[in-house]
Amino acid sequence: MLAGLVIAAPRQAQALSAGITGGAGGQPAAAAAPVVATSADSGPLNPSSPLQLTVTGGTIAAVAMTDKADGKPVAGTLAPGGAGWASTGDLAYGTTYSVGVDTVAADGTRHHDDKTVSTVAPRTTAYPSFIPPPSQTSVGVGQPIVVRFDHAVHDKATAEKALSVTASPPQEGSWYWLSATEAHYRPKTYWQAGSTITLKADMFGVDLGDGTYGETDRTETIHVHDSWIAKADGATEQMQIFQNGKLVNTMPISLGSPGFPSHTGPHVISDKQPSIIMDSCTYGVCQGQPGYYKEQVDLDERISDDGEFVHSAPWSVGSQGGANVSHGCVNLSPANAQWFFDHFGIGDVVEITNSGGPTLPLGDTYGDWELSWSQWQAGSAAK
Repeated sequence: MLAGLVIAAPRQAQALSAGITGGAGGQPAAAAAPVVATSADSGPLNPSSPLQLTVTGGTIAAVAMTDKADGKPVAGTLAPGGAGWASTGDLAYGTTYSVGVDTVAADGTRHHDDKTVSTVAPRTTAYPSFIPPPSQTSVGVGQPIVVRFDHAVHDKATAEKALSVTASPPQEGSWYWLSATEAHYRPKTYWQAGSTITLKADMFGVDLGDGTYGETDRTETIHVHDSWIAKADGATEQMQIFQNGKLVNTMPISLGSPGFPSHTGPHVISDKQPSIIMDSCTYGVCQGQPGYYKEQVDLDERISDDGEFVHSAPWSVGSQGGANVSHGCVNLSPANAQWFFDHFGIGDVVEITNSGGPTLPLGDTYGDWELSWSQWQAGSAAK
């Protein structure tokens, strides 16, 4: 053997000459399995957003997503070329889903990956009720738009961003939060007659703070009918009635007596009934006390929550047009009450002046119009 000469073993020499670093038998190493990532990898998924899948090192061939509890499938769409996948079916709060992903590696080998994803589980959910309700499709020009939640909203600014009111024709408006559960929307001035108003509450998936999330999305569309505004003057004991700005009727009235003066300011009709039982005990004057009454009253249209109505009052016809003798209501003769009942409805306006009473409180059903526009805007949480 020559000095310094190293002879490779046959198998070693074959490897060196071929330059092979792969698998046995001289075959290249198999490509690694594609890696699938989900939009829920960093934490529970908000169910208002789709589950997103992305892949590196290959493509996605198919995805099967199911509710782990009941096996219900969730539909989805594969991106062009298999670069990703997104769910299109509805997702729910506090739910765990199984996701089976078939992938294809760069060398054509097929793989399968099983994943489990979960959605946000709220402490509680808040349902947005609408006033007027969807069944009330026509309202007057004074009707505020009200959203009432059945649980407190801790992040009002976020909630307000999820609420929208669109008017046609367009009209400037703003929200005002009366409490942690109630927000009102009104325009700068009364709605324009003939307007169409659409209220949207895109609340599902919205974090309202303190573990509370919006329960669902809701939408309603409301039509504003002719403008009906009654101007009740306690100084003249007369009520002028305007339809679309034109005086169409004048009626003698009796407002609240000095002991029970009617509130001043714009009132909005919130309910109307052909007959109700009025009981003074509901506002503290009970049986055995001076001024107590409990009787059936006809043709009633509520204008505040503390017992103010426009209604038929045959017992005070002699005082109507001459003296204010009611317990705060607008008294009309039976014939005039019938005319009023036939023409006025939900959302129509009764403006009371010179009654000697205080201003209608903001929270007394619809004291919304008592505030100036700047005061109203200050009640918005979206600063």
